Amino acid sequence: MAEGYGRYHFKENKKFCYYSRGSILEVKSFLRKAKNRKLIAEDCYSELYTELQTIHLKLNTYIKYIGKNLNKF
Repeated sequence: MAEGYGRYHFKENKKFCYYSRGSILEVKSFLRKAKNRKLIAEDCYSELYTELQTIHLKLNTYIKYIGKNLNKF
């Protein structure tokens, strides 16, 4: 998202948010693999996964907001 910040066009910002969402999903996958391989504890996994899920939902809301503003301009 840092790469998309400061972009002055909603369409371009939205594109970078899609990249960020892909990265969130990638990290979720790595986190599940780490838990399954017993590289992290269950409580650590749960905490990190919950935080990622919150960020994911907020990012989806932001992308939807950008989409609405994109149609206004």
